[in-house]
Amino acid sequence: MTTTAADSAPASGAVPPETAPAPTDENIWLEDIYGEEQLAWVREQNARTEDLLEDADYARLEGDILEVLDSTDKIAMVSKHGEWYYNFWKDRQNPKGLWRRTSWESYCSDTPEWDVLLDVDALAAADGVEWVFHGANLLRPEPGQPYRRALLALSPDGGDANRYREFDVETRTFVDPAAGGFDLPTAKGNVSWLDADTLLVASTAGDLPRTASSYARTAVRLRRGQVLADAPRIFEIAEDHMMAIVAHDSTPGFERTFAVDWIDFFNRRTSVLQDGDWVPVDVPTDVNTGVHREWLLFRPQRDWTVNGTTYAAGSLLAADFQAYLAGGRAITVLFAPDAHTSLQSWSWTRNFLLLNLLKDVSSEIRVLDAADSWSSSPLDACPPLHDVNAFAVDDEDEDEAEGGAGDDFWLVATGFTTPSTLTRGTLTRGNLARGTADGAASGGTAVAGVVSSHAEVKASPSFFNEADYEVQQHFAVSADGTKVPYFQVAARGLVLDGQNPTQLSGYGGFEVSRTPAYSGTIGRAWLERRTAAVPGDGVPEGHSRGGVYVVANIRGGGEYGPAWHRAALQENRHRAYEDFAAVAMDLISRGVTSRERLGCVGGSNGGLLVGNMLTRYPELFGAVSCGVPLLDMRRYTKLSAGHSWIAEYGDPDLPEHWEFIKTFSPYHQLRDGVEYPETFIWTATSDDRVGPVQARKMAARMLAMGIPNVWFHEALEGGHAGASDNRQAAALQGRSQHFLWKALAEGTA
Repeated sequence: MTTTAADSAPASGAVPPETAPAPTDENIWLEDIYGEEQLAWVREQNARTEDLLEDADYARLEGDILEVLDSTDKIAMVSKHGEWYYNFWKDRQNPKGLWRRTSWESYCSDTPEWDVLLDVDALAAADGVEWVFHGANLLRPEPGQPYRRALLALSPDGGDANRYREFDVETRTFVDPAAGGFDLPTAKGNVSWLDADTLLVASTAGDLPRTASSYARTAVRLRRGQVLADAPRIFEIAEDHMMAIVAHDSTPGFERTFAVDWIDFFNRRTSVLQDGDWVPVDVPTDVNTGVHREWLLFRPQRDWTVNGTTYAAGSLLAADFQAYLAGGRAITVLFAPDAHTSLQSWSWTRNFLLLNLLKDVSSEIRVLDAADSWSSSPLDACPPLHDVNAFAVDDEDEDEAEGGAGDDFWLVATGFTTPSTLTRGTLTRGNLARGTADGAASGGTAVAGVVSSHAEVKASPSFFNEADYEVQQHFAVSADGTKVPYFQVAARGLVLDGQNPTQLSGYGGFEVSRTPAYSGTIGRAWLERRTAAVPGDGVPEGHSRGGVYVVANIRGGGEYGPAWHRAALQENRHRAYEDFAAVAMDLISRGVTSRERLGCVGGSNGGLLVGNMLTRYPELFGAVSCGVPLLDMRRYTKLSAGHSWIAEYGDPDLPEHWEFIKTFSPYHQLRDGVEYPETFIWTATSDDRVGPVQARKMAARMLAMGIPNVWFHEALEGGHAGASDNRQAAALQGRSQHFLWKALAEGTA
């Protein structure tokens, strides 16, 4: 069991819980992230890796990737606030980005006229700080007034800690703190507007307490002109819980303030402020909740029994918010999962509820009408083996006479060989609704008592010759007999002779789903990369062999809902790795590839995944690209935000947990005399989520063991994403792709 703050001082005669003994760690010195000696080691390894990888071919590859990332033709995704459509944009001329807005009419044109609100490159130059823009929170104006004030989240290094500064949208300037402008010091946490002169703040700044996971433990009410230290605390959680969050819902007529005690990644308690007291929403901690106007929604992570009725894990349920708080338990089932179908997300328009589903990892969308007893029908907008998501444009825009958008929705569709498209649609009852984009092709779909009209607004450009490739879905059989789906993207007429360079990607954690998605980077850097055909290898004369890209939908993810995730938690973690290995073996047995031609890649929890492929299944892979990874599972709870992941992996300080955790701790599973795949481990100094320490230590141990072909690279900025601008992102992706190609296609890494 995990102790709580209340348990930390045992009563007289009580025996404190036994702590698992720590294994010897000769590399613990590398945990000093910014130490001079440690950074000297990093620079030495970086130079060694750059000498290997950064050749002329790499330079061309990085340029190709940067061209994709900097493309001015890609879709500028927007969010609507009042009459304006806001966007954040990066390209070659603006590597740190522009926060900007435009009108709907302009946005629909081929060349929108953008009103630039903030040039982050200019701000960084003026401040002498490498700012990374992490979003804007606009204050709801008084009725009839335009949006004017915003809180901008700016990270000094790309990490999760942000400085929040008040910004005046009309004057395009920050509000001077000397004049009462809000300016919160850099810290982890969240901020929400309570009103024009008051913020709700959860922060780790200054002396404010933080949890063992490095997140905010308390929340305060901050008045204009106050400093955080003087603001009254309004909410507090236990130190061993993950984080405190506070937020105000300013929906007219439904104004409410909420606080969340986020216990761990899968358990939380939500409370609403009523008459000065926090009133908890009475549900089990593993039932996720959401509120929209009068409705309270529930998504249980496990089967939930209420008044004798059991609701399946992964269902979506609804109740009247006030009636439920008062003790009523009238619950309606909006969605019930089956063996093939799971709920991924939902979004409210003014009058309808959009459900984004996956059926065997292909998208389905359903529209529910609360006014018609929650009638539910499909939205015909989802081709097979594609990822399509629907979400509201602006559920509070009700003035149809002024072009209101309360029941408008965005539809974003993508596939491995289908560049993304952005469509805008309208849901109505009865007659077909108006078109939404002048000059765009529009369609209409009857949805029971609801009618959907939609028109394509934007389309991403093509970055490779997609017609040359086909997408297939296959199912591998894991060690316990479970069928595990995976996507294969390869050239049409692929020769199944085991000689195709193949990149296998996966994640398998935190109920995150891997779905079909277009990537110009993968298209150029992998699918279209060519190695000359060898006589007799089965490739037609005059042709060359390109790469095969595979995405595995292993347990631990959310492709089949909470049960698919829970199946690989803690002591069952091995199932995720068995699933991934089963996909690898299936690719080999089908003749797609061979051990020498098969590589795997993953980042963060996916880095832990491929780290386990390295140590548990070295005979299956020729190369491993392991990014921003967890690898030292004995000390992960002591490093950066690691304590917050105990619910996923277990607590290594408990002997009974360490017994199973050590079996999937790559740092402790390295053995002499094993032929390991060629390995590239990459990370970022400023990553304050996973941190660079585990990657450093793994590389150092492998090098000290004399394991050949081990490479390490640490970006000195960029946070957990490893890149704060497109140039850094191109370099990061280029190194990983180039390493895999050299190892698998050329045999020269």
